[in-house]
Amino acid sequence: MFDLRPVAYVIGLLVAALGLTMLLPLLVDLAEGRGHWPAFAESAIITILAGGFMSLASANAGRSGLSIQQTFFLTTGVWLALPIFGSLPFVFGETEARFVDAFFEAMSGLTTTGSTVLADLEDLPKGLLLWRGLLQWLGGIGIIVVAMVFLPELRVGGMQIFRSEGFDTFGKILPRATEISANISTIYVSLTLLCTVAYIVSGMTAFDASVHAMTTVATGGFANYDASFAVFGAPAEYVAVVFMLLAALPFVRFVQLVNGRSVQPLYRDSQIRMFLLTALVIVVVMTAWRVSVTNTTGEPAVRKVLFNVVSILTGTGYASEDYGQWGPFAVAMFFFVGLIGGCAGSTSCSIKIFRYQLLFASLRVALQRISSPNGVFTPRYDGRSVGPDVLSSVMSFFVYFVVTLGLLSVALGMTGLDFTTSLSGAAAALANIGPGLGDEIGPSGNFGGLNDTAKWLLIAAMLIGRLELLAVYAIFTIRFWRA
Repeated sequence: MFDLRPVAYVIGLLVAALGLTMLLPLLVDLAEGRGHWPAFAESAIITILAGGFMSLASANAGRSGLSIQQTFFLTTGVWLALPIFGSLPFVFGETEARFVDAFFEAMSGLTTTGSTVLADLEDLPKGLLLWRGLLQWLGGIGIIVVAMVFLPELRVGGMQIFRSEGFDTFGKILPRATEISANISTIYVSLTLLCTVAYIVSGMTAFDASVHAMTTVATGGFANYDASFAVFGAPAEYVAVVFMLLAALPFVRFVQLVNGRSVQPLYRDSQIRMFLLTALVIVVVMTAWRVSVTNTTGEPAVRKVLFNVVSILTGTGYASEDYGQWGPFAVAMFFFVGLIGGCAGSTSCSIKIFRYQLLFASLRVALQRISSPNGVFTPRYDGRSVGPDVLSSVMSFFVYFVVTLGLLSVALGMTGLDFTTSLSGAAAALANIGPGLGDEIGPSGNFGGLNDTAKWLLIAAMLIGRLELLAVYAIFTIRFWRA
């Protein structure tokens, strides 16, 4: 019989911890003096009590190991439960958002998607702006743990190739997750503090620097202004580029560096080299296009391209300019750039560089076998041979991603959205990019004007995409419940 108690125990603890974090924006609202703090007080009480009762009721099973079915269920359950309670400050607070909008905002935050349904952000209470940043910051560190502990064990999308680096944990999921969380927390907090200081030096206020540092390191993209990064100057944009790139690198390499190993794993990692090379090539191509078409030259043109390309490539979703006005080629490029993503084991999202590397390695071997039928060829990744189980997982991921993207686009179109909004909205949610394309959900718009059905579809897509599709789909199969 499927035992939900270990799952409920962990989810309860995390929900209670989320409630405790609500005390920070509560204090900020008290200091601001706008009378918004009761919203966080009510939300914190409800969240802490609900999480506490859930964990206490399941405490007798909390120390047992997790089966593979329980691990799948936990991975999805956490990302369903936390946004429900994370939405409460939006419902009780000044926004008085309907539940669908509040849940959309919370899911977008915790999945580090960065799509928003809120307008006039600069007029919101500071506590609510801080809460949006905290949601993304917590979601960023959470997804690193999921990528380093759960997905390799569940053999999702080829992530099992990283088991030797992230840590053999099966049967010891909970203790190992705690250990890994402690290791990466040092890196994560340090990067956030460094980014905050750098933003302050670049000219941001202390509050803006703190919130944007959290959403930058989480590659989430929530900003304190409707105009996103367009309100800041060039120094802030360069700071953001540096930390978006750092956050898109595998955190296991930073852990190795902190633990006294050399810096060699960072620059010897083929995934890191390919990611940085991809970013460079796209920036050069886009800069050349913009200069030739718009006759815009000089440092500002290069900076705007660099910032927006890195933002979309890493799935952060900041915008310093409406790149939808750069021409059809640029629009098409940004669509496909968003489907690349950063490195596995980072806070970035989308398909991820290593899967493209494995895809091309598999295609190369297939071509070699056609030209030399009697030869023996084996796909390799980072100097290691790749087993058929890994390749099968990667190919399955690509198939599921494309099919899901297509079906979601059609479903959004059936709700009355136009083609550009449907396709780019589906991609933005499924790949956790943030902004879509077009006037309504593009970099100069938001998702607030969409109908409720479209919002629920996008909420589901954000969850599915953040957990790499198969981790969610598996629990809907008959075989999962029979195992």
